[in-house]
Amino acid sequence: MSLNIYGKLPSGLRQKRIQSSSNYRDGSFQNQSKTNAMAEDASILKTLKEYMNKPKNVIPSGVLPTIKSDLHQLDGEHPSLVWFGHSSYLLKLADKHILVDPVFSGNAAPLSFMIKAFKGADIYTLKDLPQIEILLITHDHYDHLDHRLMLQLKGKVKQIVCSLGVGSHLEHWGFNPKIIHELDWWEQIELENLSFTATPARHFSGRGIKRGQTLWSSFVVQSAEHKFYLGGDSGYDHHFKTIGQKFGGFDLAILESGQYNTSWPHIHMMPEETVLAGTELNAKMILPVHWGKFALGMHAWNEPPERVVAKAVELGIDVASPMIGEVYRIGSEHPNKRWWRI
Repeated sequence: MSLNIYGKLPSGLRQKRIQSSSNYRDGSFQNQSKTNAMAEDASILKTLKEYMNKPKNVIPSGVLPTIKSDLHQLDGEHPSLVWFGHSSYLLKLADKHILVDPVFSGNAAPLSFMIKAFKGADIYTLKDLPQIEILLITHDHYDHLDHRLMLQLKGKVKQIVCSLGVGSHLEHWGFNPKIIHELDWWEQIELENLSFTATPARHFSGRGIKRGQTLWSSFVVQSAEHKFYLGGDSGYDHHFKTIGQKFGGFDLAILESGQYNTSWPHIHMMPEETVLAGTELNAKMILPVHWGKFALGMHAWNEPPERVVAKAVELGIDVASPMIGEVYRIGSEHPNKRWWRI
């Protein structure tokens, strides 16, 4: 295994900018609320034992049903989205292609035999992608930042938007620093007639032993007519209500809903919290992600959407649940098939 997969920690002028951030204290980035990676009463030894003895249903019993769509021919009239499983998706907005946290290499760990994609969930490859106007990376964890794919994407990406510090990895892997735009929370940039704002999340970062050296973010993406919330990874906190109030609501909120556990309740949301976050964001529709491709938690692989849908009925918010690869035309249709009941 090449050590290149770990990327490179920020240094030089980039590190000086990081150290001047109000979100960087005591040698690392910090969440808005005190956030322990593990619950106060959780045992690392017990959690490791549970992880090594996961129930069989964390992985689908068969091949997932998926759709192979022509990504070069997405609707230009309405915003559209294609979900690739987990937290990877392609958003077409104002005739621009925005590729978010793409992981196409078949696993979500530094070692290729670890955390492998579910059968059927990895049907898309680099050759399926159109030219990408914006590559957006929320944070640097392996299930969001795919080293092998990044090497392949060079030359196919026009601009990159990412959380502060993440550009160090990308520059180390050969991307032109002139196209990399790193944002701290509440910073905003205009690219390709679209507005991108980095907003808070409750999580952590790191591809090696040292955590918190790069920032983790959610993002607000706006065109002249539409507004979307891209949640990245985040535990539940007050930032959802703040963002909802500041931006006045969203056409769609894409929110993590899987890989949760009572042993790490602060850094990932329970599905019911996902729905609550959607209501606090004043979203017309929520799209639950961070499930359907990798088993990082110990719940049944299809438990997240079941719990999200049940809570959404209770709170009165719509849920979009497209299949992996299905084209979702945002605002003109409402994919709500229970396709995961296989």
